[in-house]
Amino acid sequence: MELSKLLSEFLQLYTGPGLTLVSFGAATLLPFSSEAALMGAIWSGLSPGEAVVWASIGNCAACAFNYGLGYWFGKRIEKKISESKTYSAWADKMSRWGYWALGFSFLPFVGDPITVLSGFFRQKFWIFVLVVFSLRVLRYLALAYGVSL
Repeated sequence: MELSKLLSEFLQLYTGPGLTLVSFGAATLLPFSSEAALMGAIWSGLSPGEAVVWASIGNCAACAFNYGLGYWFGKRIEKKISESKTYSAWADKMSRWGYWALGFSFLPFVGDPITVLSGFFRQKFWIFVLVVFSLRVLRYLALAYGVSL
């Protein structure tokens, strides 16, 4: 069975919790579209407000998971790569521009790797949560408002 058809059926059966799981998967490096799932849930009868809440829970939880993965891997391999010029250059860039990079964390394709890198370079988690979660929720609010017009 095709993945998109399977996800569509899953959403119809489990609506809110299904939207949370699909949104979680979409915020990892898996090729899901939480935006399509949000629109599908609204078109299936879930209120826009509920859809935003369910999608935000899954998507934000996955962003925190991505941060944790980056943090964990960073601690494991930092000693091995700390002598590398490439690592030093990226660490320097992230210390200067890393928090600004979080402003792009809601974008498709580049956003999820940014959340992993944020953990890898150990950015402050409270700033990460504030910026990333706000942008993800605002994206869903704009989409839900646009769909429900």
